[in-house]
Amino acid sequence: MDTKELLKKVRKIEIKTRRLSDHIFGGEYHSTFKGRGMTFSEVRQYQFGDDVRTIDWNVTARYSEPYVKVFEEERELTMMLMVDISGSELFGTVQQFKNEVVTEIAATLAFSATQNNDKIGLILFSDQIELYIPPKKGRSHVLRIIRELIEFKPLSKQTDLAQALKFMQNVMKKKAIVFVLSDFMTDDYQHTMKIVSGKHDVTGIRVYDKREEEIPNLGVVQMQDEETGELMLVNTTSKKVRRNYAKFYNDKVTYYKESFSRSGAGTMNCRVDESYVKKLLGYFKRRS
Repeated sequence: MDTKELLKKVRKIEIKTRRLSDHIFGGEYHSTFKGRGMTFSEVRQYQFGDDVRTIDWNVTARYSEPYVKVFEEERELTMMLMVDISGSELFGTVQQFKNEVVTEIAATLAFSATQNNDKIGLILFSDQIELYIPPKKGRSHVLRIIRELIEFKPLSKQTDLAQALKFMQNVMKKKAIVFVLSDFMTDDYQHTMKIVSGKHDVTGIRVYDKREEEIPNLGVVQMQDEETGELMLVNTTSKKVRRNYAKFYNDKVTYYKESFSRSGAGTMNCRVDESYVKKLLGYFKRRS
Protein backbone atom coordinates (compact mmCIF):
# COMPACT_ATOMS: atom_id res chain seq x y z
CA MET A 1 0.00 0.00 0.00
CA ASP A 2 1.50 3.36 -1.01
CA THR A 3 1.58 6.37 1.34
CA LYS A 4 -1.24 8.22 -0.43
CA GLU A 5 -3.57 5.22 -0.24
CA LEU A 6 -2.63 4.62 3.40
CA LEU A 7 -3.33 8.23 4.38
CA LYS A 8 -6.66 8.07 2.56
CA LYS A 9 -7.61 4.94 4.52
CA VAL A 10 -6.51 6.48 7.84
CA ARG A 11 -8.54 9.62 7.11
CA LYS A 12 -11.63 7.59 6.19
CA ILE A 13 -11.45 5.63 9.45
CA GLU A 14 -10.80 8.83 11.42
CA ILE A 15 -13.88 10.58 9.98
CA LYS A 16 -16.15 7.59 10.69
CA THR A 17 -14.89 6.65 14.15
CA ARG A 18 -14.29 10.19 15.42
CA ARG A 19 -17.89 11.13 14.63
CA LEU A 20 -19.02 8.13 16.66
CA SER A 21 -16.80 8.94 19.60
CA ASP A 22 -17.77 12.64 19.54
CA HIS A 23 -21.53 12.11 19.37
CA ILE A 24 -22.06 8.78 21.05
CA PHE A 25 -19.20 7.33 23.03
CA GLY A 26 -17.47 10.27 24.72
CA GLY A 27 -20.00 10.60 27.54
CA GLU A 28 -20.60 6.85 27.79
CA TYR A 29 -16.87 6.18 28.05
CA HIS A 30 -16.44 8.88 30.71
CA SER A 31 -19.26 7.54 32.90
CA THR A 32 -18.16 3.91 32.44
CA PHE A 33 -14.49 4.37 33.32
CA LYS A 34 -14.03 6.53 36.38
CA GLY A 35 -10.91 8.40 37.35
CA ARG A 36 -8.53 7.32 40.10
CA GLY A 37 -10.39 9.26 42.81
CA MET A 38 -11.13 12.79 43.94
CA THR A 39 -8.61 15.58 44.43
CA PHE A 40 -9.06 18.80 46.40
CA SER A 41 -9.88 21.77 44.16
CA GLU A 42 -10.95 24.79 46.28
CA VAL A 43 -13.08 25.98 49.20
CA ARG A 44 -16.34 27.90 48.96
CA GLN A 45 -19.03 29.11 51.33
CA TYR A 46 -21.40 26.50 52.69
CA GLN A 47 -24.73 26.27 50.84
CA PHE A 48 -27.91 24.62 52.06
CA GLY A 49 -27.80 20.92 51.17
CA ASP A 50 -23.99 20.58 51.23
CA ASP A 51 -22.61 17.49 52.96
CA VAL A 52 -21.47 18.58 56.44
CA ARG A 53 -18.57 16.12 56.16
CA THR A 54 -16.97 18.41 53.54
CA ILE A 55 -16.78 21.41 55.93
CA ASP A 56 -13.24 22.80 56.20
CA TRP A 57 -13.09 23.57 59.91
CA ASN A 58 -9.85 25.59 59.71
CA VAL A 59 -11.23 28.02 57.11
CA THR A 60 -14.60 28.09 58.91
CA ALA A 61 -12.89 29.13 62.18
CA ARG A 62 -10.85 31.81 60.36
CA TYR A 63 -13.88 33.48 58.74
CA SER A 64 -16.46 32.67 61.43
CA GLU A 65 -18.82 31.19 58.84
CA PRO A 66 -18.95 27.70 57.31
CA TYR A 67 -16.83 26.84 54.25
CA VAL A 68 -16.72 23.51 52.42
CA LYS A 69 -14.00 21.75 50.44
CA VAL A 70 -14.72 21.20 46.74
CA PHE A 71 -13.28 18.08 45.09
CA GLU A 72 -12.79 17.20 41.44
CA GLU A 73 -12.46 13.79 39.85
CA GLU A 74 -8.83 12.90 39.19
CA ARG A 75 -9.61 11.96 35.63
CA GLU A 76 -6.44 11.01 33.80
CA LEU A 77 -6.51 7.37 32.83
CA THR A 78 -4.55 5.15 30.47
CA MET A 79 -6.16 2.92 27.86
CA MET A 80 -4.19 0.03 26.44
CA LEU A 81 -5.41 -1.54 23.21
CA MET A 82 -4.19 -5.13 22.81
CA VAL A 83 -4.86 -6.28 19.25
CA ASP A 84 -4.44 -9.81 17.90
CA ILE A 85 -2.89 -9.62 14.42
CA SER A 86 -2.38 -13.35 13.89
CA GLY A 87 -3.36 -15.08 10.64
CA SER A 88 -6.92 -15.93 11.70
CA GLU A 89 -7.80 -12.22 11.78
CA LEU A 90 -7.50 -12.11 7.97
CA PHE A 91 -10.84 -13.79 7.51
CA GLY A 92 -14.16 -12.48 6.29
CA THR A 93 -17.05 -13.68 4.16
CA VAL A 94 -19.67 -10.95 4.49
CA GLN A 95 -18.79 -7.24 4.25
CA GLN A 96 -15.44 -6.90 6.03
CA PHE A 97 -12.48 -8.88 7.25
CA LYS A 98 -12.25 -9.32 11.02
CA ASN A 99 -9.13 -7.15 11.20
CA GLU A 100 -10.97 -4.26 9.49
CA VAL A 101 -13.74 -4.34 12.10
CA VAL A 102 -11.13 -4.60 14.87
CA THR A 103 -9.39 -1.48 13.49
CA GLU A 104 -12.64 0.52 13.52
CA ILE A 105 -13.53 -0.56 17.08
CA ALA A 106 -10.00 0.25 18.29
CA ALA A 107 -10.10 3.69 16.61
CA THR A 108 -13.50 4.49 18.15
CA LEU A 109 -12.24 3.55 21.63
CA ALA A 110 -9.04 5.56 21.12
CA PHE A 111 -10.90 8.73 20.07
CA SER A 112 -13.30 8.30 23.02
CA ALA A 113 -10.29 8.17 25.35
CA THR A 114 -8.72 11.20 23.64
CA GLN A 115 -11.93 13.19 24.20
CA ASN A 116 -11.48 12.55 27.91
CA ASN A 117 -7.81 13.55 27.77
CA ASP A 118 -6.66 10.02 28.56
CA LYS A 119 -3.51 8.35 27.26
CA ILE A 120 -3.72 5.53 24.72
CA GLY A 121 -1.18 2.78 24.08
CA LEU A 122 -1.09 -0.12 21.62
CA ILE A 123 0.19 -3.70 21.72
CA LEU A 124 0.00 -5.71 18.50
CA PHE A 125 0.55 -9.41 19.21
CA SER A 126 0.67 -12.80 17.53
CA ASP A 127 2.56 -15.52 19.42
CA GLN A 128 5.06 -12.72 20.14
CA ILE A 129 4.91 -8.99 20.74
CA GLU A 130 4.90 -7.58 17.23
CA LEU A 131 4.69 -3.88 18.17
CA TYR A 132 4.43 -1.80 21.34
CA ILE A 133 3.50 1.89 21.25
CA PRO A 134 3.74 3.45 24.75
CA PRO A 135 0.69 5.43 25.96
CA LYS A 136 0.46 9.07 24.90
CA LYS A 137 -2.26 11.68 24.39
CA GLY A 138 -3.53 13.48 21.32
CA ARG A 139 -5.01 13.11 17.86
CA SER A 140 -1.71 12.62 16.02
CA HIS A 141 -0.87 9.75 18.38
CA VAL A 142 -4.25 8.10 17.67
CA LEU A 143 -3.67 8.50 13.92
CA ARG A 144 -0.34 6.71 14.29
CA ILE A 145 -2.14 3.86 16.08
CA ILE A 146 -4.71 3.63 13.25
CA ARG A 147 -1.92 3.66 10.67
CA GLU A 148 -0.17 0.73 12.38
CA LEU A 149 -3.44 -1.19 12.66
CA ILE A 150 -3.98 -0.82 8.90
CA GLU A 151 -0.54 -1.54 7.52
CA PHE A 152 1.52 -3.48 10.07
CA LYS A 153 2.71 -6.85 8.75
CA PRO A 154 3.26 -9.42 11.54
CA LEU A 155 6.30 -11.70 11.62
CA SER A 156 4.20 -14.62 12.88
CA LYS A 157 0.68 -15.87 12.09
CA GLN A 158 0.15 -17.78 15.33
CA THR A 159 -1.37 -16.61 18.65
CA ASP A 160 -0.22 -16.53 22.28
CA LEU A 161 -2.48 -14.32 24.38
CA ALA A 162 -0.88 -15.31 27.69
CA GLN A 163 2.49 -13.94 26.57
CA ALA A 164 0.89 -10.69 25.40
CA LEU A 165 -0.91 -10.26 28.76
CA LYS A 166 2.36 -10.84 30.66
CA PHE A 167 4.09 -8.20 28.54
CA MET A 168 1.28 -5.70 29.18
CA GLN A 169 1.45 -6.38 32.92
CA ASN A 170 5.20 -5.69 32.89
CA VAL A 171 5.03 -2.38 30.99
CA MET A 172 1.90 -0.98 32.70
CA LYS A 173 2.88 -0.29 36.29
CA LYS A 174 -0.33 1.63 37.11
CA LYS A 175 -3.91 0.48 36.64
CA ALA A 176 -5.07 0.77 33.02
CA ILE A 177 -8.25 0.25 31.01
CA VAL A 178 -7.35 -2.70 28.78
CA PHE A 179 -9.27 -3.81 25.69
CA VAL A 180 -8.20 -7.13 24.14
CA LEU A 181 -9.45 -7.39 20.55
CA SER A 182 -9.23 -10.88 19.09
CA ASP A 183 -11.21 -13.86 17.80
CA PHE A 184 -9.83 -15.76 20.85
CA MET A 185 -9.09 -18.91 18.84
CA THR A 186 -6.43 -19.76 21.40
CA ASP A 187 -6.24 -21.07 24.96
CA ASP A 188 -3.91 -21.46 27.98
CA TYR A 189 -4.37 -17.87 29.14
CA GLN A 190 -6.91 -18.20 31.99
CA HIS A 191 -4.33 -18.11 34.80
CA THR A 192 -2.54 -15.06 33.36
CA MET A 193 -5.88 -13.32 32.74
CA LYS A 194 -6.79 -13.72 36.41
CA ILE A 195 -3.52 -12.07 37.52
CA VAL A 196 -3.84 -9.19 35.03
CA SER A 197 -7.53 -8.55 35.86
CA GLY A 198 -6.62 -8.24 39.54
CA LYS A 199 -4.77 -5.03 38.70
CA HIS A 200 -6.29 -3.70 35.47
CA ASP A 201 -9.81 -3.09 34.14
CA VAL A 202 -9.90 -5.67 31.32
CA THR A 203 -12.48 -6.18 28.55
CA GLY A 204 -12.31 -8.83 25.84
CA ILE A 205 -13.89 -7.91 22.51
CA ARG A 206 -14.39 -11.04 20.40
CA VAL A 207 -14.74 -10.26 16.70
CA TYR A 208 -15.82 -13.20 14.57
CA ASP A 209 -17.40 -14.22 11.26
CA LYS A 210 -20.54 -16.35 11.17
CA ARG A 211 -18.92 -18.69 8.62
CA GLU A 212 -16.35 -19.69 11.26
CA GLU A 213 -18.96 -21.20 13.54
CA GLU A 214 -19.52 -24.30 11.41
CA ILE A 215 -18.29 -25.90 8.20
CA PRO A 216 -20.99 -26.06 5.50
CA ASN A 217 -21.47 -29.22 3.43
CA LEU A 218 -19.46 -28.36 0.30
CA GLY A 219 -18.02 -31.74 -0.64
CA VAL A 220 -14.23 -32.31 -0.60
CA VAL A 221 -12.50 -28.94 -0.42
CA GLN A 222 -8.95 -27.72 0.08
CA MET A 223 -8.57 -25.61 3.23
CA GLN A 224 -5.66 -23.67 4.67
CA ASP A 225 -5.01 -23.04 8.34
CA GLU A 226 -4.34 -19.27 8.43
CA GLU A 227 -2.10 -19.59 11.49
CA THR A 228 0.07 -22.55 10.47
CA GLY A 229 -0.21 -22.21 6.68
CA GLU A 230 -0.98 -25.94 6.43
CA LEU A 231 -3.03 -27.01 3.38
CA MET A 232 -5.38 -29.97 3.73
CA LEU A 233 -8.21 -31.69 1.89
CA VAL A 234 -11.35 -31.76 4.03
CA ASN A 235 -14.37 -33.91 3.34
CA THR A 236 -17.14 -31.55 4.43
CA THR A 237 -19.85 -34.09 3.57
CA SER A 238 -18.76 -36.03 6.69
CA LYS A 239 -21.00 -35.29 9.68
CA LYS A 240 -18.14 -36.31 11.98
CA VAL A 241 -15.78 -33.75 10.40
CA ARG A 242 -18.38 -31.00 10.73
CA ARG A 243 -19.20 -32.07 14.31
CA ASN A 244 -15.51 -32.16 15.34
CA TYR A 245 -14.94 -28.70 13.88
CA ALA A 246 -18.03 -27.28 15.64
CA LYS A 247 -16.79 -28.76 18.94
CA PHE A 248 -13.30 -27.28 18.43
CA TYR A 249 -14.79 -23.83 17.73
CA ASN A 250 -17.30 -23.93 20.60
CA ASP A 251 -14.64 -25.12 23.07
CA LYS A 252 -12.50 -22.06 22.25
CA VAL A 253 -15.47 -19.68 22.66
CA THR A 254 -16.47 -21.33 25.97
CA TYR A 255 -12.89 -21.07 27.23
CA TYR A 256 -12.87 -17.35 26.37
CA LYS A 257 -16.16 -16.67 28.17
CA GLU A 258 -15.17 -18.66 31.27
CA SER A 259 -11.64 -17.21 31.45
CA PHE A 260 -12.90 -13.64 31.39
CA SER A 261 -15.90 -14.11 33.70
CA ARG A 262 -13.88 -16.05 36.31
CA SER A 263 -11.29 -13.26 36.25
CA GLY A 264 -13.92 -10.55 36.77
CA ALA A 265 -13.17 -9.12 33.30
CA GLY A 266 -15.81 -7.86 30.89
CA THR A 267 -16.70 -9.42 27.53
CA MET A 268 -18.30 -8.23 24.32
CA ASN A 269 -19.01 -10.32 21.23
CA CYS A 270 -19.31 -8.74 17.79
CA ARG A 271 -19.95 -10.55 14.51
CA VAL A 272 -18.49 -8.76 11.49
CA ASP A 273 -21.95 -8.27 9.96
CA GLU A 274 -23.38 -6.76 13.18
CA SER A 275 -23.23 -3.14 14.33
CA TYR A 276 -20.25 -2.71 16.64
CA VAL A 277 -21.74 0.70 17.54
CA LYS A 278 -24.79 -0.93 19.18
CA LYS A 279 -22.57 -3.55 20.81
CA LEU A 280 -20.22 -0.97 22.34
CA LEU A 281 -23.07 1.25 23.53
CA GLY A 282 -24.82 -1.73 25.10
CA TYR A 283 -21.60 -2.76 26.84
CA PHE A 284 -20.89 0.74 28.19
CA LYS A 285 -24.48 1.09 29.46
CA ARG A 286 -24.32 -2.27 31.25
CA ARG A 287 -21.00 -1.26 32.81
CA SER A 288 -22.16 2.14 34.07
